[in-house]
Amino acid sequence: MSESTLILFHNPQSRSAGVRVLLEALEVPYEVRHVDLKAGEQRRPEFLAINPLGKLPTLLHGDAVVTEQVAIHIYLADRFPAAGLAPATDDPLRGPYLRWMAFYGACFEPALVDRAMKRDALDSSTSPYGDFDTMLRTLVDQLGRGDYLLGDRMSAADVLWGVALRWTTGFEMVPRLPAITGYIDRVCQHPAFGRAAALDAAMSSG
Repeated sequence: MSESTLILFHNPQSRSAGVRVLLEALEVPYEVRHVDLKAGEQRRPEFLAINPLGKLPTLLHGDAVVTEQVAIHIYLADRFPAAGLAPATDDPLRGPYLRWMAFYGACFEPALVDRAMKRDALDSSTSPYGDFDTMLRTLVDQLGRGDYLLGDRMSAADVLWGVALRWTTGFEMVPRLPAITGYIDRVCQHPAFGRAAALDAAMSSG
């Protein structure tokens, strides 16, 4: 395996869908290894040797293994800066960019899981996201400040959030508020979304 080889372990019905969109947006060559979740391929020893949690997305880049959805988005956007999808470390937008990347994994997903599982609400002082309504209001307020999370500049954070909000509103896990649906429409107009969907459809039909 050469150092430049990017391999995405992927299933279109998993969180790896967003990573495929990001790879298309970066316009870099990559390989896909389909993981049949229904057949339990994610629990096979050869995959667990790469990612012991048996989760998608999982990315190989040469000898580097990168897991966790947010980490993969940050890694890829930084590793391929020519696409302009990540503010540089000295850019004033770098902090807000990282904030919304981390907010997704640290607040949004835990809040959704707790609500979907109908868990009792935690005290806001001990909950990682405070409470669901505050978490959602914080996100919606930010979406109302510009076309994208960083204002008028699309970034890898928008790929992450655009895919997630499209999926979660589709399953009515997140309300279809105007600020959210407008944001989804804007982000998903990026050509990478169409290319990824076409590639996934071809893979599924094959």
